[in-house]
Amino acid sequence: MASWYLGKIRYQKEDENGRLKTTNEAYLVDALTYTEAEARLYGQIVTGVTDFTVTAITRMRLADLLTFEGGEKWFKAKVVFYSIDEKSGKEKKVVNYVLLNAENITEALERITESQRTMLIPYETTDMNLTPILDVFPYEAGATEEVVPPNFRPVAEVQAEREAAV
Repeated sequence: MASWYLGKIRYQKEDENGRLKTTNEAYLVDALTYTEAEARLYGQIVTGVTDFTVTAITRMRLADLLTFEGGEKWFKAKVVFYSIDEKSGKEKKVVNYVLLNAENITEALERITESQRTMLIPYETTDMNLTPILDVFPYEAGATEEVVPPNFRPVAEVQAEREAAV
């Protein structure tokens, strides 16, 4: 199961008049910990500037992430599923949050309805909000590669040099 973290970054860029303007952006990353989320943000973000700061990382509770062709904006939908508790006979509500991309709120609602049409239990989409998220970075197996800094050497090589010097 994915653990989603909303990361916010801040950097300065030059506007049309040549003045520096502080820009804030939000991105969603799939990571195991806050530390990994921050590392993935530094590795994934391409803002055109190299000097940016991660200002906040918060856990985002999502039941599902739906991606579609087209749609630059990200919407967060609150979907409530209704079921009957077998023991008490009372109606039970299960709230799930779904993130999806669309061009506008109407298209987002159509897409959430289409994705839920195979559900056998009744549901209702109660909220649909536009998020400030610019991009989503899901986890990709094998995408992380250990990079050894050029000034690092194998321990065996360092030990051999020390023994030769003695």
